[in-house]
Amino acid sequence: MTKRLFDIFFSLLGLFVVGWLILILWILASFDTKSNGFFIQERIGQFGKPFKIVKLKTMHPLTAKISVLGSFLRNSKMDELPQLWNIFIGNMSFVGPRPDIVGYYDTLQGEDRKILELKPGLTSTASLKYYNEEVLLAQVDNPMQYNDEILFPDKVKLNLEYYYNHSFLGDLNILWKTIYG
Repeated sequence: MTKRLFDIFFSLLGLFVVGWLILILWILASFDTKSNGFFIQERIGQFGKPFKIVKLKTMHPLTAKISVLGSFLRNSKMDELPQLWNIFIGNMSFVGPRPDIVGYYDTLQGEDRKILELKPGLTSTASLKYYNEEVLLAQVDNPMQYNDEILFPDKVKLNLEYYYNHSFLGDLNILWKTIYG
């Protein structure tokens, strides 16, 4: 089974199985944030092409503070469920480098740009390593600098290792570790 067929089949199955949950969480997030419960943001995709990622909204748009429901959604990673749609339509894959905002992957140079040949993923070795990224960033004086000088370069290294060594069985292993820890 090719990676794309795997992505289509399991994202469609996932949408069928948890679509009702996404709908309920969207309604709750809409009430909670007093806005559309979906968070839609431009991210950098395969070959540097921008796309719109879909997540459940976890912050109040006016205060930019994470809500109680939003905290639960982030900690449980349920805010990521709508990305099954991104996988289904082909913007993302289950496994690959997590898509980042403009100003990161699109600015890579040299060999590091090979990462852009990969379709962004819902999970990756880097996202497994930095599953608690928000906690790490909250513990430092300058989160942006720490991200730019420490976290992001390490993610690039991990994603480049994935580029050179990825396989279907390796992807299944990453999915297993994502689900079962």
